[in-house]
Amino acid sequence: MHKKLNLPEKACQACERPFTWRKKWARDWDNVRYCSERCRRSGRRTQ
Repeated sequence: MHKKLNLPEKACQACERPFTWRKKWARDWDNVRYCSERCRRSGRRTQ
């Protein structure tokens, strides 16, 4: 069984909650800014 220890974390730019690395983001982790599609679509954007 694979244990999810010490995965990188970031704070979402929309909701400011922490989220962890996911395999689907492996190639583009540096550009990931939002924790979910809902946050990405929200009107509040801080850059």
